[in-house]
Amino acid sequence: MQYPIFNSIVNTVESQLGKRGISTNKFRTWKDNKIYATGLELNISLQEASSYIDSLSINFDWDSFRETSMAKGLEGMESHPFLKIEPFTETAVMPTIDVEMMWLFNIDTCQREEPGRSGNYRIDEASKWMENISNEVNELLADDDIITRWHVEIDGDENGRYLSAINLISYFQYQLVELKSLNEVQDIVKRKLNDLLLKANKVLFTSNKILDKSLAA
Repeated sequence: MQYPIFNSIVNTVESQLGKRGISTNKFRTWKDNKIYATGLELNISLQEASSYIDSLSINFDWDSFRETSMAKGLEGMESHPFLKIEPFTETAVMPTIDVEMMWLFNIDTCQREEPGRSGNYRIDEASKWMENISNEVNELLADDDIITRWHVEIDGDENGRYLSAINLISYFQYQLVELKSLNEVQDIVKRKLNDLLLKANKVLFTSNKILDKSLAA
């Protein structure tokens, strides 16, 4: 399946990252024809910007139904291949793009091992700064009506239990409605990407500040 509109979105994202001098560790698109879906996955290293967060992962999710919905209203899309497929054209969906941003925390620098201590003290201390970050991030993103949550994994060693994965995840959804051309699609993608990167930078700053204070105590 071909997705000319989504391909334009991908090209715009890649171009805008390049203009900002942002290099990626991963930048790949995927397609799953069984579920009529496609997407973009990218990963940006943050190791030079933070002692606590290794990278930022951003995933964009799209599908054939949203592609078809947009194609119906865009100039020059009369020959779009999906407009010839009835199941796509007969389904009315709002063209939205789902975005997942995930900050991957460094489990070693965020969890201090203290000689002579045992038990779950690393998890207990991590839960405190994680709660502080959650409170500030929820306030920071309050106007976006989004979901933000932690994903953690727990393991153990001779000194007790610790977090073997610490990821902060935010879910965004942007409506791409009332657009008349690919140029307009590209313009809104530029604005939304800029907004995402600004928010990502604020979350990074907030996390660094809280962890600096927490681990200095």
